[in-house]
Amino acid sequence: MKESTPVVVAFDQHAVATVAAVLSPGQRVAALQTLASESRRIVAFVQQVAQQGPVRCCYEAGPCGFELARALRAAGFACDVIAPALIPRRVGARIKTDRRDAAQLALLYQAQTLTAVHVPTDQEEAARDLLRCREDIRADLLRARHRLSKYLLRHGRRYSGGRAWTQAHRRWLMAQTWDLPAATQTQEAYLRAIDEAEARLRSVEADLQALLTLEPLKPRVERLRCFRGIDQLTALTIAAEIGDPRRFARAPQLMAFVGLIPSEHSSGPRQARGPITKTGNAHLRRVLVEAAWHYRHGPAVGSALRARQDHAPQGIIDQAWTAQQRLHRKYQRLRAKGKPAGTVVTAVARELTGFVWAALVS
Repeated sequence: MKESTPVVVAFDQHAVATVAAVLSPGQRVAALQTLASESRRIVAFVQQVAQQGPVRCCYEAGPCGFELARALRAAGFACDVIAPALIPRRVGARIKTDRRDAAQLALLYQAQTLTAVHVPTDQEEAARDLLRCREDIRADLLRARHRLSKYLLRHGRRYSGGRAWTQAHRRWLMAQTWDLPAATQTQEAYLRAIDEAEARLRSVEADLQALLTLEPLKPRVERLRCFRGIDQLTALTIAAEIGDPRRFARAPQLMAFVGLIPSEHSSGPRQARGPITKTGNAHLRRVLVEAAWHYRHGPAVGSALRARQDHAPQGIIDQAWTAQQRLHRKYQRLRAKGKPAGTVVTAVARELTGFVWAALVS
């Protein structure tokens, strides 16, 4: 046995208990140990195993996050967080337990057949969590508004003064009167829920402004804001969700990570491509598709975009202008072929992802 060959320690981690599978070099059967799901106890266990020689650890990405990986790395141990969707599964397996999962993970990790995910820095994860909190609040606000509008619709109250949720619409809501006290109380309760969600959203968006100037997000945000359709919060979302852009060797790898590449089921001479895979980071895919809608308009640099490009590297400004021209031509060309607008924008978003990658790694 070579001293440089590491001992593999794989964890099947859950909220209360964690199963550790220790696989020494040359062995095919892992030694199993159940531990409490506390990082300090797991690190202490790995330190005991490390007395045998070098150790490499791994566990599946899941609801327990990256705290264990950071604790092990801080203690000097290599630790990979494995992408669950890319773990090979045996066809026909009908028995699944934590101990079997840990042992199988150790074998696959020793065989180097697993794919590790990126472990974000503390700052990147904090920014990402706050951005996702904002998305949750926006969803809560949308649901609260829908509840009120459907309540009014059930009682024949229809707003005909233009767009909903404007100041005029709010005045119309406040002017509604009801014969029964319970009906008045229902509307007031729905309005309070909307007001609370709007106040939470304003508070979180104010907190996000402070993240725009923090490292390592600041230079990425400044570069991304040079592109049409990408302002502060969109740029911050892209920067936080991608993390270190250099982990993608080529732009198509980032496109696949976002889930914007077409699915394929080809065999022999037959080639069949279908809708986009929609695998990977849905938060990142959403903001890129939203930004892609701006490229249906002709290339132009307005006052707001020009202000965002102030003091930016000239190379990034040139890339942003090239993106405007190319993506608008793509939008026009595909629309002229009769493609649906949603399909066209998805194709534009895929190509925009390539420009975003180039801007971040240059």
